[in-house]
Amino acid sequence: MMSFVVLGSGILFLLVLIIKFKINTFISLILTAALVGAGLGMPLDQIPTSIQNGIGSSLGELAIVFGFGAVLGRLVADAGGAYRIAHTLIAKFGKKRVQLAIMVAAFIIGIALFFEVGMVLLIPIVFAIALEASVPLLYLGIPMAAALSVTHGFCHRIQHQQLLRAH
Repeated sequence: MMSFVVLGSGILFLLVLIIKFKINTFISLILTAALVGAGLGMPLDQIPTSIQNGIGSSLGELAIVFGFGAVLGRLVADAGGAYRIAHTLIAKFGKKRVQLAIMVAAFIIGIALFFEVGMVLLIPIVFAIALEASVPLLYLGIPMAAALSVTHGFCHRIQHQQLLRAH
């Protein structure tokens, strides 16, 4: 019976966070899951693993990266960061070579970050640049995805070779 009270309270808490306080849905879900887990007596050190397994064992880490990355991307866009990056890239490369600018940015980001994280970070910037340069979204989105994919494959291949040499 107590479990149903905790679960019902969790659902109400989730609705209040989303509707009344307008907190991002993903963050609200994570907070609610953690509080419901604690309310049901789950050990605190097992709650993150339980949330990850609940999201999906194969997609858990990626979903969390995408979720928080989307929040970060939205914050960058709302703060004007994407607009500033768009203006800088267009000014440096010109409107005719904006695809090259996106490819260079994606290549550099792809070296430092995982493919998924790079996608989440670059998508708001691509939207802003496409809007600012008055070009179709796919005109910039495909070069961005291609550069990230090539960089990811290249870095993955280097890591694989290093592992082979180590053994």
